[in-house]
Amino acid sequence: MTTERYLTETDRRTFEATVERVLDDRVVLDSTCFYPTGGGQPHDTGVLRADGETWRVTRVEKRDTVYHTLDTVDADPPAVGTTVVGELDWDRRYAHMRYHTAQHLLSAVLLERFDAETTGNQLYDDHAHLDCSYPRFSATDLADIEDRLNDIVTAEYPVEWYVLDREEADTRLDPERTRLHLLPDSITEIRIVEVSEPDGTVYDRTACAGTHVASTGELGTVEIVGRETKGANEERVEFVLS
Repeated sequence: MTTERYLTETDRRTFEATVERVLDDRVVLDSTCFYPTGGGQPHDTGVLRADGETWRVTRVEKRDTVYHTLDTVDADPPAVGTTVVGELDWDRRYAHMRYHTAQHLLSAVLLERFDAETTGNQLYDDHAHLDCSYPRFSATDLADIEDRLNDIVTAEYPVEWYVLDREEADTRLDPERTRLHLLPDSITEIRIVEVSEPDGTVYDRTACAGTHVASTGELGTVEIVGRETKGANEERVEFVLS
């Protein structure tokens, strides 16, 4: 089973690992810092290097373990037992970290101000959108949301992540934010992402297996660029960071 170093070493750009399995153009490593698609966050890209060869990592998926799809046009994949060095496309990863953190803040603000529960989200490296349970946001609503988000960015709230036992998570966390009941019973440990105010008061705490920045100050300026009705009592909010 691959050690998921992307969950604990979120700021690591290069790493060393050993090839454990090869399946056509896919390889399984004993550990990886490449994030697989999931939770609205796209997979990382980058390269693997070994013995003078370079393979482009074009896709990363998690099933029973983490699979790295390689561009093998110019070279066969590295053999089992090969020690490789992985290098992430850092600009892409860091953009995803910023947008994922911003999405958490947006979810918290929508719940705080409008009692609007997040129902879905999708992140990219240059924009993102979030779906929530709400009839319709006005232009004034969107301006207020944007102002609140940028106040949090300016205040530089620290962002942390850690693991909780599922029973403890059920007791401590807000079910409207975590929706732990949707997770399979087989998941007994929950990764928590927590945003705190400068005085230590927890502003938002939720379950998440994505990657995040260490401070809201890293987000820059948040701009709400649009809204769309997605169905009865559901709104989509679109935003960009600069």
